[in-house]
Amino acid sequence: MLYHLLYQFLDINLFKYITFRGFYALITSFLISLVVGPYIISRLKVLQKKEGGYVREYTPDGHQLKKHTPTMGGILIVVAVLVSTLLWCRLDNFYIWIVLFALLSFAVLGGWDDYKKIKTKKGISSKTKFTVQLFLAFIIATALFMYPDFNSTLYLPFFKNVQIDLGLLYIPFMVFIIVGTSNAVNLTDGLDGLAIGPSLIAVASFAFFAYVAGHHKIAEYLHLPYIAGSGELTVFMMAFLGAGLGFLWFNSFPAEVFMGDAGSLSIGAVLGTVAIITKQEIVLAIVGGIFVLETLSVILQVAYFKMTGKRLFLMAPIHHHFEKKGIEEPKIVTRVWIISILLAIIALSTLKIR
Repeated sequence: MLYHLLYQFLDINLFKYITFRGFYALITSFLISLVVGPYIISRLKVLQKKEGGYVREYTPDGHQLKKHTPTMGGILIVVAVLVSTLLWCRLDNFYIWIVLFALLSFAVLGGWDDYKKIKTKKGISSKTKFTVQLFLAFIIATALFMYPDFNSTLYLPFFKNVQIDLGLLYIPFMVFIIVGTSNAVNLTDGLDGLAIGPSLIAVASFAFFAYVAGHHKIAEYLHLPYIAGSGELTVFMMAFLGAGLGFLWFNSFPAEVFMGDAGSLSIGAVLGTVAIITKQEIVLAIVGGIFVLETLSVILQVAYFKMTGKRLFLMAPIHHHFEKKGIEEPKIVTRVWIISILLAIIALSTLKIR
């Protein structure tokens, strides 16, 4: 909105720069989070207290103390990102509308699940949730596949000329990336600040990847695919980063609010979608290594129990295993953030290792 008003109509040159708009999108969304956060949290507290509180199943006994901490705080992130995006992004950019659809549609699904959990202590069925995720991801994948400037080539990191054209198979591959990342972030959301930390690190990394992919000279120098228009996603991801920082203001230990499925599902969907657009799907598994580990811990726990009748971990996802071993919550969260930073550094290094 500001781009179209202040650059296209008033010819204020500063607003054409992605970096300038990105930094101010971050600041705007952060301030929005701080301003509207207390109101949203207060309303969620009233709702949760009225319904008797809610805590996730299959969590350590100590989590009962968090019974009245409101969930569904992802609404705060969505509001801040949406307003900041509409202010600072180019609204004639196709990719901006795709990621906004991913953000809002998965947030609505997650919010529906959160509300059901608060009201009935049981969310929507896993089958229903998964089916809706597949449907939403299919819409995103199909829209991208049909976009004239989009290609179905899978680029492998670390290798300069290794490319695989998946053709129509790229659609189910995109669905797998979006749904998988969405659920992986959801599984990680279990401790105060645990999911938002790695998410912010991943968002910051993909803000950089989007800028590189959308800059013809830099992409050519680094032997990366140039994706026309993808640079505008940098502004969106910076808005996301600011909103996430604002949410962390309230979610840091001891948390005043949890993101719930409204936050975790939408964050994962956005990360998966941006990774696809920037052709960094494989790198996403590196940047989001914590999300991969959390998901694998659940898969291994279930498989091991079915084969042996015993548990591989004291509790899954794996962050609960470390809780059971007596490690304090803030220490687990801080160590996860440290690992996430190191994984992001490795992921960014793939830009040069080709």
